[in-house]
Amino acid sequence: MTFGESISTVFSKYGQFTGVASRSEYWWWVLFVTIVDFVLNALDSAMNPTSAFGLFSALWIAVIVLPFLAVAARRLRDSGLSWKWLWLLLFPIVGVIILIVLLCRPSR
Repeated sequence: MTFGESISTVFSKYGQFTGVASRSEYWWWVLFVTIVDFVLNALDSAMNPTSAFGLFSALWIAVIVLPFLAVAARRLRDSGLSWKWLWLLLFPIVGVIILIVLLCRPSR
């Protein structure tokens, strides 16, 4: 799956937690979200250098939180795991690291 196909697929399956997502779909999506986030953070910093969190970043998070969780759930299912592993996100650092390792697992 290409970069563009991944973004299109994730947005077309915006809140769909069923099905599967390949590693390439998931990681291209992560790259896209990261790039957009850096750009929006730079914009926010340019507009208000004293604020740690700006309007553009807040709007971006509101837009991508549901598709991000959905594609992660589909990715976990593709690797043979339950979506319930997403609860690890509630445990900063350790939980996120464990979840990243699980998301890297090959498809079943």
